[in-house]
Amino acid sequence: MELVIGCTTRPLSSLTFAEACEHIAEAGYNDVAVFANKIDDEKRGVPVNSDSTPEEVAATRKAAADAGLKPSMLIGGTKLNLELDAAVDDYKKLIDNAAALGTKWLLDCGTGNEQLYDKYYELMSQAAVHAEDVGVNITLKPHGGITLTVEGLMKAYNTVNNPAFGICYDPGNIIYYTKGEMMPETDLDKVNPMITTGIIKDCVVEDGKPNVMVTPGEGLVDFPLVLSIMVEGGFDGPLYVECVGGKEIDEIDKNIKSTLIFVKDILNKL
Repeated sequence: MELVIGCTTRPLSSLTFAEACEHIAEAGYNDVAVFANKIDDEKRGVPVNSDSTPEEVAATRKAAADAGLKPSMLIGGTKLNLELDAAVDDYKKLIDNAAALGTKWLLDCGTGNEQLYDKYYELMSQAAVHAEDVGVNITLKPHGGITLTVEGLMKAYNTVNNPAFGICYDPGNIIYYTKGEMMPETDLDKVNPMITTGIIKDCVVEDGKPNVMVTPGEGLVDFPLVLSIMVEGGFDGPLYVECVGGKEIDEIDKNIKSTLIFVKDILNKL
């Protein structure tokens, strides 16, 4: 099975976005997910957000293109501290900037504040209409709180009820946020029809402490099983590598390259 396999800039967050893109391309990837990177010696952040200027968006798009990469995913976030109308308007600006970047997938992490769950659903319900209009797809990943469980993911999907809103399945986070009490293959078949994107992330739990900064294949996630369930359920990608082990750039480079080979080998057997 051949799927798009991209890489986020998270493993290379100590570099600028342009530098991270060069390393990701050198590792053999064609797609990049825009996460937070070094902006200067004191600042780190996602290079495109709701407040970004057209010039900043264009510069980010050019940096990816110069490395031969397609910036097909952008990580974003809601501003639920604002009044609902203002929060929706802000998220629509983020969607517009994602479209200008050439991004198909806008990754969201939900909220951990239970008092804001209903507000989050309403915001996404309104924003998804705009996303559909401009050709951007919102994809919600497990990140604790409102998305702690498969049931939480399914509730968000069914509540928003828009074709531009789907689920990003992150098996490592299922383990991380439940400290190993839940495994990513459990009930995966239930949420499978709602999954639009996937994250390649592993997790270990040592002395009750979860850690996702490990190279996929070296933790608790059974990737052959998880990916087979997803593919057999109709998943057709894309997948994005989010975390690998290593602290030095050379080691990180080696691990993002080996992870691409690791995932391709699994998919080739499906």
